[in-house]
Amino acid sequence: MDESIVLTELRGGTAWVTINRPAKLNALSSAVVATLRTTMRELDANDAVRVIVITGAGTSFSVGYDIAEEVAAGISRAEDWHAQLSRNVDLSMAVWASTKPTIAAVDGWCLAGACELAMACDLIVATERSRFGEPEIRFGSGPVTLLMPFLIGQKKTNELLLTGDVISATEAERIGMINRVTSVEDLQRTVDRLANKIGLTPPVTLRLTKIALVRAYEAMGLRQAVHSNLDVAATLNSAYSPEKVEFGERVKTQGLREALNWRDSRYGKL
Repeated sequence: MDESIVLTELRGGTAWVTINRPAKLNALSSAVVATLRTTMRELDANDAVRVIVITGAGTSFSVGYDIAEEVAAGISRAEDWHAQLSRNVDLSMAVWASTKPTIAAVDGWCLAGACELAMACDLIVATERSRFGEPEIRFGSGPVTLLMPFLIGQKKTNELLLTGDVISATEAERIGMINRVTSVEDLQRTVDRLANKIGLTPPVTLRLTKIALVRAYEAMGLRQAVHSNLDVAATLNSAYSPEKVEFGERVKTQGLREALNWRDSRYGKL
């Protein structure tokens, strides 16, 4: 694990965790996933930490799991995909079940697995230029940690996950995916104020309230839905489609950016 790809800064009782791959738009490589998981475990055990904030370096929160890395790995069998995706789900669910309140501070792109990571947080604050969605369906993949139905309801979830559309921060706030929208300049100040306000609550109260909230959603079937979807996602990622083959070939021969342009040109501009 490379700690430089994930930075941690303590600001009083708030831990700011930054995904630090700005040149790759903070794509969630296997190393980033592993380091974030270790970081969450350490912060959960740190009594000095009241609130955990997850953000991204540069102008994007994250574009999701590292597609180029996945293509290069050449994973094809369902059982191998299941092992790979299980690590991703484990990270999202560790954030979801953290005993510390968590806030996603989002600027720019927040897509695919990164959108799931943000949704796993208790609160999301985003800048006005942020964009949210799970466009991975457009090249033959799908959501890994199926949290969206529990956040925004059936109809809007169906629309977003069947089209791969990406929405603005204003629309995300309107449908209840995020808590509030702020300017780029005010993002850190807004999140710091919110974290400090939450941090005034006694730690035992925060911990037990988090436990109660997690249990309430899991009584509704959230964890069961996530793990059922994991099995389906492993099969989906190993399934053949000509579009997926074409996308993979374009990643190898033309690069990821051109492959994404080809993918999205079939649907119209994001």
